[in-house]
Formats: sequence, structure tokens, C-alpha cells
Amino acid sequence: MKNDILVYVFDDYADWEPAYVCSELNRQDSPFQIKTIGSDKQPKKSMGGFRVIPDYDLTDYPKDFKLLIIPGGDSWLEGKNTEILPVVDYAVCHRIPIAAICAATNFLAENAYLNHVRHTGNTLEFIKKAAPHYRGEDFYIEEQAVSDGGVVTANGTAALEFAREIFLLLNSKNPQEIEDWYHFTKVGFYH
Repeated sequence: MKNDILVYVFDDYADWEPAYVCSELNRQDSPFQIKTIGSDKQPKKSMGGFRVIPDYDLTDYPKDFKLLIIPGGDSWLEGKNTEILPVVDYAVCHRIPIAAICAATNFLAENAYLNHVRHTGNTLEFIKKAAPHYRGEDFYIEEQAVSDGGVVTANGTAALEFAREIFLLLNSKNPQEIEDWYHFTKVGFYH
């Protein structure tokens, strides 16, 4: 039986941000499988126009999932999508890692999940403006992606680095294979 990785989907989520993670972790030879969770089971339309029917809603998701991925999207800047908060709370209370990218880091910041772990985002100023209750400024690092204490964060230009940090956190492959994957995917055939 494969281990579930939950990806939160909502209208206008940034579908490209978790794409590298999902395509690698959902491979046939992987011990993981990607499942989606939404506020309900109605179709969600991504920023790229993909329509996704969530596998789970907030009431029926498996409690033994191994990671919660929270993609970015402009709707975070409008204060939407906060219904995922109980799932984030559950993950944190049960020491299940969480990973947020782009504007989703603002959501974690506003809800005090970044106050005591090293993290990054779209800039410190951006987080402070979008998350008035944020108190983690001393832990902010200007890096593409950061993993600390079971929390992975990345800025919106760092989908590859986000994936690499998640792979390392989950020990999905040995570290050298992960670095080789990252380098090849970042640089390509003709460098």
C-alpha cells in the first residue's frame, strides 16, 4: 500500500508549483501516491485551467497521510482558502510535514506556523504585508526553498527547489540521486 501525499486544491491554485513534486512522487516505483484534498468535492479550476475533482474533502481525508502540500495562488492574497487550517493543525499536531510555496507561505505565516522555524517566501516584506500576525522575521532566510522542523517553504519561482527539499525530507531517494535529478532538471541537456 502506498503512502498518501495530500495536495490542497482550490479555485485558481498555482498548478505548476507542485508539478515536479507530484510527477516524481506519484511514479509507479514510488512508495507514495498523490491525492488531492479540497474544501469539498466540487471541481476546482487551477490558474492554468485544469479542472480537478478532489479525492477528499475536509471531512474524509485519511489521517495517516505523510505530507500536506499547499500550493500558492492569488486567492491567498484575498484571504481565501483558510478552510484548510484544521488539516494543517492536524498535520502539525501529529508531526506530519507540511510544505507551502509562494503565497501559501503567507497563510502559514499569518497562522503562526513560521514563527519558530527557518523559512522563506516571496520576500520578507511580502510576508509581513500579507500576514500582519507574523512574528517569525528572525527565522526568515533569503533562499529559494528552506526545510526546517517538518516545514518546507519556497518562493513562487522555486518549484524545483521546493521539490528537492520535499524529496530530501521524505527520503524519497538517496541524497545523491535527488541532487542529480535537481541538477539535470534545472540545467537540462544542453548547458
